[in-house]
Amino acid sequence: MTKNIAGQKGRQPVKAIKLKSAEPVNHEYHLRIIAYLTLAAATVIAINENSIPGWAGLVMGFALLYPHVVNFVSTPFREKHQDRIDYGLVLLDGLFFGAIIVMLGIQPIPTMLMVIMANASFITRGSRKFWFFGIMSMFLGALASWAALDYYGLMAASPGSELINYTFVIGAGAYIAMKSIYGNLQTRLLKRTSDTVEQQREKYRDLSIKLSRYVSPQVWQIIFAGKKDVKLETQRKKLVVFFSDIKGFTSLSEEIEPEELTGLLNNYLTEMSKIVLRHGGTIDKFIGDSVMVFFGDPESKGTKKDAIACVSMAIEMRRHMIILQQRWRSQGIKTPLEIRMGINTGYCTVGNFGAENRMDYTIIGKEVNLASRLESASEAGEILISYETYSLVKEVISCRERGQIQAKGFSKPITVYQVVDFRRDLGAHQTFTEHQFDGFTLQVDLAKVKNYDKDQIVRALTKAHQTITKKNF
Repeated sequence: MTKNIAGQKGRQPVKAIKLKSAEPVNHEYHLRIIAYLTLAAATVIAINENSIPGWAGLVMGFALLYPHVVNFVSTPFREKHQDRIDYGLVLLDGLFFGAIIVMLGIQPIPTMLMVIMANASFITRGSRKFWFFGIMSMFLGALASWAALDYYGLMAASPGSELINYTFVIGAGAYIAMKSIYGNLQTRLLKRTSDTVEQQREKYRDLSIKLSRYVSPQVWQIIFAGKKDVKLETQRKKLVVFFSDIKGFTSLSEEIEPEELTGLLNNYLTEMSKIVLRHGGTIDKFIGDSVMVFFGDPESKGTKKDAIACVSMAIEMRRHMIILQQRWRSQGIKTPLEIRMGINTGYCTVGNFGAENRMDYTIIGKEVNLASRLESASEAGEILISYETYSLVKEVISCRERGQIQAKGFSKPITVYQVVDFRRDLGAHQTFTEHQFDGFTLQVDLAKVKNYDKDQIVRALTKAHQTITKKNF
C-alpha cells in the first residue's frame, strides 16, 4: 500500500493558488506627500503674511522634495528591511512635523490637525511602538525647533491667519479621505485574499481526506501533526503483529462472478477495518483477502495493553464473521467462509521503506514472518498466538496450549496457543454467548448492553419466541 505524500520528487505537485499582493500601491508614500504638501503650502502662506522670515522657504522646498527622496532611497531595501525602514521614517516624520509646527507658531488649529494626521499615520501602522516612537519624536522635534528658534530670535512674528487654518483643514481632510480610501481598498483586498485562501484550504482538505484513505489513520495523523518526517528512516520497536485471511476464498473465487467477489471482499475488508480502528490497530496492508495489522506504532499503550487490544480485536473479528456469514447466505453464497488468524509479539523494524519518491510505512523482521506462519497454521475460526503474546494476555484472555508447529524459516519448533475467549465470558457469570443454526443466529454481549436497552431487547426476544412458536414446521 502506497504511503507516499503528494508533492515529493517524482510526483506531480499540487498547484498552489497564487495570491495577489496585499500592497498593490505604496499608500504611505502618497499620504506622506499630502502631509508635507500641506506643510509646504502653510509655509508659503506664512512667508507671504510675514509671520515667519523668508529663510523658511528652504523648509518649503524640503517639504516638497523629502517624500520623493525617501521613497526613492528606501524602495530597494524595503523587501529585506521593511520594519527598520518604517521605524526610521516614523521617527523622521515625527521630528519634521514637530519642528515645522513650532516654526509656524504653534497655532491651535494647525497644530491639532497636524497631530491628528500624525496619529492616523502612526496608529494605523499596526503597532503601539510605532505610535509611541512617533509621538515622542514629534515632541522632541518640536522641543528642538522651539529651542533653536528662540535662541536665534526667529520665532513666528504673528499667530498666522485663517488662510493657514483653512490650508490645514483641507490638507487634513484630504489626508483622512485618502487614508479611508486606502483602508477600504485594503479591506476589500484582504477579503478577496481570505476567500482565496479559504478556497485553497477547502481544496487541500478534500485532497487530504482522499489521500488519507491510502494510509493508516494513525500514520496520517502523525505526519500532519509534524511528529514524523516523510523520509526513508526506520527504528526498532516491540510490536504486536496480526495476520488474517479467509479460508475457502480461493475456491469461492472459482464459483462466483468477479463483480460479486469484489463486492464481497470489499464488504469484508470494510467491516474488519472498522474493528481494527476501534481497537487502535495500525492497518499495514491488504493482500487479496489477507489483512496485516500491527499494534505499538506509531503510538503504544505499552506492550501488554497492545497485546490485549490485538487479541481482543481478533476475538471480535471472529464473532463478527457469524453476522457476515448470515449476510452472505442471504446473498446466495453457500460456501462457508471462515477467518483464520495468527498473532505474534516481538521486536520489528518499522518505518518508511522504499525509494525517495515512493515509500511504504511498514514493518519487517522474523517476528512478522512468525505471525504470518501462525496464521497459515491455524484452522478455520481459530486464533493462534505465540508464547510471547500468550504471556501478556493470559490474565485477561483464556487460551489453551495447542502444541508445537514447525514454521518455515524457523529451525526450532514453535509453541503455539489457541485463543478461547475472554475470561469474563466463561463460567457461570459469562457476559457473552452465541448460538447459530440454519436460519438462526443469536449473539449476546452483556458487557455492552445498556440499562435503557434491556426492555427493548426483551421485547425483541419475546416477539421472536412468539413467531417461532406459531410457525408450523
